[in-house]
Amino acid sequence: MARGLVRGNPNAFAQRALPTLMLMVSAAVLTIVNPSGHYSLVLAVIPLLAAAVHGVQGTAVIGALTVTAYIALRDQIAEEATDVWLIKLAFIVVTAGVGMLLAQARVRERLLAHSQDLALTLQRGLLPQDLPRTSAVEVCHRYVPADTRAGVGGDWFDVIQLPGARVALVIGDVTGHGIHAAAMMGRLRTAVHTLAALDLTPDELLARMDDLVIRLGAGEKDGELGATCLYLVYDPVSRECCVAGAGHTPPAFIRPDGAVEFPELPEHPPLGVGGVTFQSARFRLPEGTVIALYTDGLLDLRRQHADAALERLAAVLSPAVRTAELSATPLAEICDRVCADRRTSAADDDVALLLARTRVAAADRLAAWDLPADPRSVAEARAAVARQLTAWGLDDQVFSTELAVSELVTNAVRYASAPITLRLIRDRALICEVSDGSRTTPHLHHAQLMDEGGRGLYLVSQIADRWGTRYTETGKTIWVEQALPATGPPPERDGERGGELLAAAR
Repeated sequence: MARGLVRGNPNAFAQRALPTLMLMVSAAVLTIVNPSGHYSLVLAVIPLLAAAVHGVQGTAVIGALTVTAYIALRDQIAEEATDVWLIKLAFIVVTAGVGMLLAQARVRERLLAHSQDLALTLQRGLLPQDLPRTSAVEVCHRYVPADTRAGVGGDWFDVIQLPGARVALVIGDVTGHGIHAAAMMGRLRTAVHTLAALDLTPDELLARMDDLVIRLGAGEKDGELGATCLYLVYDPVSRECCVAGAGHTPPAFIRPDGAVEFPELPEHPPLGVGGVTFQSARFRLPEGTVIALYTDGLLDLRRQHADAALERLAAVLSPAVRTAELSATPLAEICDRVCADRRTSAADDDVALLLARTRVAAADRLAAWDLPADPRSVAEARAAVARQLTAWGLDDQVFSTELAVSELVTNAVRYASAPITLRLIRDRALICEVSDGSRTTPHLHHAQLMDEGGRGLYLVSQIADRWGTRYTETGKTIWVEQALPATGPPPERDGERGGELLAAAR
């Protein structure tokens, strides 16, 4: 490996050989020139030069050889010059020791830089490279690592698609810095994805995350692990936003008229404290509202008060523009403006920023029916679905959707309670939802050959690309999602530059 390195970079070999070559030349010259002169002090430069290109061991060897070379000249020095010789010897010994310290500092600096690069690479690999493009929001994000000796932190964010055309926005921050914080961030991000698949409300999800952080902290050496998190769910149909936080900075809502507000959320400690009853807050947002999620590094609370930091952030998020101009302002432009302001504040903490501009589902892409708890509702539901799909030009989806609706409405009529609601959403996929007033969840059974029932949900699972259950305040909703036929190139993804507006205003 060393030979390959030397062949690949001959200049590096010449630099590393320079201190040894100077030592040999200096020793040879001093054996010829009168060593009583001050020429011998040139040996003091050699350990310092070695520290600039060698490691600790190499610098120690060259320093020892330098001291030995000067001691070997003792026989050529007159007896009356012994005091001066000892002073020079002490000076060379000190420079050799200084060279050792410089070499150690270089090695530590290289190890720290390598650790920072490794942690930054790990964190960037764990963060989402591309955010999913949804019809609920247009998103844009930035991550700015801090240039400090503490290394990168555990800041992270995510966008998760949920059933019913909804979307979840997540942001969090793990305490600490370095590789450990980056690795823990990846574990928490995976856990949020897993819990989001259960379609939990924000307060329920944070409660389970709190238990998880406590269990993970029990396995740590110091027994402590903390993290902040904010989980937000936006529904483009109802324009309702449900959010809960655990010790995290509040979101910012930039209204279409340019006004910025920081909604008041129930205050909770960070994850890992335990014994906390989390609560969610609900807001109704007009279309075009920009939701800003960020970590505390953006506020730089070490140098300014929280109120002053929020006022400054509000001023950066909302320039003096008219409503039409604000709605057309690219999210990337807002992200760049915020990050530029952050750099001028000389903050020493990582910053994660996630912006999402809300959209509203078009009325012509929605259809809903209230059904009585009567067996005749099944036939009425099938007929209504067939008419709606035909109107949408989705005749190929009629048979499969009728079959799914028939099974779900039958289960609601037989085993659940009113009110029963059927809803179709034409989004990036065809979504069929049946809601009722019961919290009893149906289970998928694998019926045997002679069984008379138990095949309904199995057929639904074979028809659907995805299906599941979510609980509401009044009962539950069973949803079935089917892919729509491709009508063009695959959708792009919202990333650094966001995406174009897909859904029209209601």
